[in-house]
Amino acid sequence: MLKYIIKRLFALIPTVLGIVTLVFFLLRLIPGDPAAAMLGEFATEEAIIALREELGLNKPLHIQYLTYLSKVFQGDFGKSYSTRLPVMTNIFTYFPYTLHLAISAILIATIVGITLGTISATRRNSVADYASTFLSLLGISTPRFWMAIILILTLCLNLGLFPVIGVGNPKDPLSIIHHLILPAVTLGLSSAAITMRMTRTCLIEALDQDYIQTAKSKGVPRRVVIYKHGLKNALIPVVTLIGLNFGSLIGGSVLVESVFGRPGLGTLLINSIFNRDYPQVQACIFFFAVTFMITNLIVDLVYMYLDPRIRYD
Repeated sequence: MLKYIIKRLFALIPTVLGIVTLVFFLLRLIPGDPAAAMLGEFATEEAIIALREELGLNKPLHIQYLTYLSKVFQGDFGKSYSTRLPVMTNIFTYFPYTLHLAISAILIATIVGITLGTISATRRNSVADYASTFLSLLGISTPRFWMAIILILTLCLNLGLFPVIGVGNPKDPLSIIHHLILPAVTLGLSSAAITMRMTRTCLIEALDQDYIQTAKSKGVPRRVVIYKHGLKNALIPVVTLIGLNFGSLIGGSVLVESVFGRPGLGTLLINSIFNRDYPQVQACIFFFAVTFMITNLIVDLVYMYLDPRIRYD
């Protein structure tokens, strides 16, 4: 297994290099001058030229790229144009908020999705099956920002059950959880709907296999047949989906963070794009990409636990 992990980590290098290169050049296609954005609309031309020279933006593009690439390989992603702090310092400042939100959302998606999917698969063509299918379609088709607004209007403004914005008191875990519930529910419900559909499909297919019929004919209790034999084998595609969802939640929480006024990597990325903060944008996307790829690696390793027949060379 260690050999496989090392091989996969080395395989990440060309992918990361491609992402770094693509992001670097695409950012330069965005209209606007970082120096002018930093100095404001009343800045003089001389001040803008001086700042561009200080930031190295006056050099040819290929020279900027090679300089940036050489620093990346040394672990130096530069300093933010806006805060003048190392970009990784900003990322690690905001990352815990996004991580808390993503973990909470994926837990909701996993618990709700697998539970409803199992109920739907084991009670086909029943009221529970139709209700679960309707809820999943509703969750998939509802935009997250619209769901967030509806939850704020009903549960926050009308009923006063939850706070509208913020992350709570850092020294009070209950306050943090209280502020986290609605954003996590908003982010997790759409993923729960997809997980439910996948669980239902895979479990129905697994329950129709010959070994399940053999277990039933031997008098194995129905609960054991469903959960030990059926669900465990049906979970492999579901685990893939959960892993992909977690990676996408890390990078795709920007709308939810914006609506609920939460700091996070999504908010940091959007603000950096508006401010033409090239180093910060490049570092954020790099961080998202590496997180997503490491998540996929972890998912592959979980496969071996779910199905011992799977082996990686």
